[in-house]
Amino acid sequence: MSGRKRVLVTFGFVLSVALLASALTGLLLSNHYGKMQFDTLNGVCEELVQQEPEAQRAVLAALKVYTDSDGGGAAKSDVLSEWGYCASDFQGSSGERIALYAAVGLLAGIFIFTAAFLCRNKMEAMRIWALTDYLERVNTGEAAVLSATGEDDFSKLEDEIYKTVTFLYQTRDAAVQAKDDFAENLSNIAHQIKTPITAISLSLQAMQEECGEERLGQIRRQLSRLTRLEEALLVLSRLDAGTLVLQRKETDVFTVLVLAADNLQELFARSGTSIDIPELGEMAITADLDWTMEAVMNLMKNCMEHDAGGTVHCSYGQNPLYTEILIWDEGEGFAREDIPRLFERFYRGKNAHEGGIGIGLALAKEIIERQNGTIRAKNMAGGGACFEIRFYCH
Repeated sequence: MSGRKRVLVTFGFVLSVALLASALTGLLLSNHYGKMQFDTLNGVCEELVQQEPEAQRAVLAALKVYTDSDGGGAAKSDVLSEWGYCASDFQGSSGERIALYAAVGLLAGIFIFTAAFLCRNKMEAMRIWALTDYLERVNTGEAAVLSATGEDDFSKLEDEIYKTVTFLYQTRDAAVQAKDDFAENLSNIAHQIKTPITAISLSLQAMQEECGEERLGQIRRQLSRLTRLEEALLVLSRLDAGTLVLQRKETDVFTVLVLAADNLQELFARSGTSIDIPELGEMAITADLDWTMEAVMNLMKNCMEHDAGGTVHCSYGQNPLYTEILIWDEGEGFAREDIPRLFERFYRGKNAHEGGIGIGLALAKEIIERQNGTIRAKNMAGGGACFEIRFYCH
């Protein structure tokens, strides 16, 4: 309800209560004045008849004239004023009673309004609390079906909340089912690939004596590529299905970088690329050592492929918010149009390595983000591609 509408409703409510109190007070005062006039006239007539019995006929005639005219008759002359009387002389204690009636009416109006206003506010607060509690339980996945509690201003909102929550539940279930199906399909594809890989390996061993070394080398490279694809698909399917458990504990950043570089030592030596990892002091992150090392290896390998024969640099630092790791090369850097899509699955950039399958960077991103981290790619100001990783403390 808008503020203006709320003000109008409140004003109308107050006005109606005030009119009700005024009408009640007017009714009480009217009855009181009627009885007071009757008592006064009765007393005057009684005294008059007692003192002058012959005046009874004249009194009855006068009363008949005034009652037949509905009390509308008026004296032709102000006799009582001439005799020194005024209206207050006939009121007695009625003035105090009038004030009392007015006070009672006012207090009754205030009480009714206050009680109704507080009751209305309490009911609104209870309805708001109930809807808020329901939404909180929706966020935690503990909400049951929202049942209607009556027809009021909140009924339409309640109905819309129920529709929205029901739609969100259906969307979530559909998304979870699609994710499970996708993970299962990936796993099935990976296992299907494994069978021909094994067959090709056995055939390759049998062909060593019949085929030339060049053809065998080509087959080995393609076989190696298929093996990496099969392993990457299995890991991605486990990530998508939520079955890959990361054992997060405090791990030294320098240790992660050195172990990753050691596992790539053969590849670095073959390409003539060196790696520079300075020791900048002990800095810990909360992460799974093995899988974080796997992610860092994929980044180092990407830098090596884009700057063969050069140097891959590493650096790291820490502040109260996060621990930052930088890995960069001295090559040409990323193509500008590739940067927004570098971490997409199976995406191969403009300058991608010939043997790549487009999964390494996507896998690294998944592993890092599941450990309260972020990763982004950028080009260095002086040239070269750079990966910036941040593991947040909270």
